[in-house]
Formats: sequence, C-alpha cells, structure tokens
Amino acid sequence: MATSVSKRVEKRRQALRAMGLRPVQIWLPDTRRPGFVEECRRQSLAVAQSDRGDHDLQVLLDQALDDLAEEAD
Repeated sequence: MATSVSKRVEKRRQALRAMGLRPVQIWLPDTRRPGFVEECRRQSLAVAQSDRGDHDLQVLLDQALDDLAEEAD
C-alpha cells in the first residue's frame, strides 16, 4: 500500500527538523498585482532623484569603484 501524500510530507518535515531546520513563512509582494510595476517605477525614480542630490554618496561610490579597479589590476 502506498504512503499517503500527507504522511510523506510529515516524514520529510520531521527529517528537516531533525537536521535543525524549522519552517518559516515569507510574504512577498505580488508582482502580478495591478499597479505593481508602476509603484516599482515610482519608488526607483524617487531613490534615483534623491541619490543625484547626495554629493557624499557619489564620492563614496566613486571611491568604491576606484578600489575595485585597483583590486582588478
């Protein structure tokens, strides 16, 4: 007789717990939701606009790029 799906799932979960793992539930934005793309664009533009006015951030990014270029040499 075949093992039921629920028994196999429970067995697998018990094995994972025995390995020191635990189940977690993660909620993510629904990328299929109407307006999702527009909201992403709005937030991206707001961040880009904010970053353009941050001189210290630009200096930091330029220094990071210089460091990467030196490491590549």
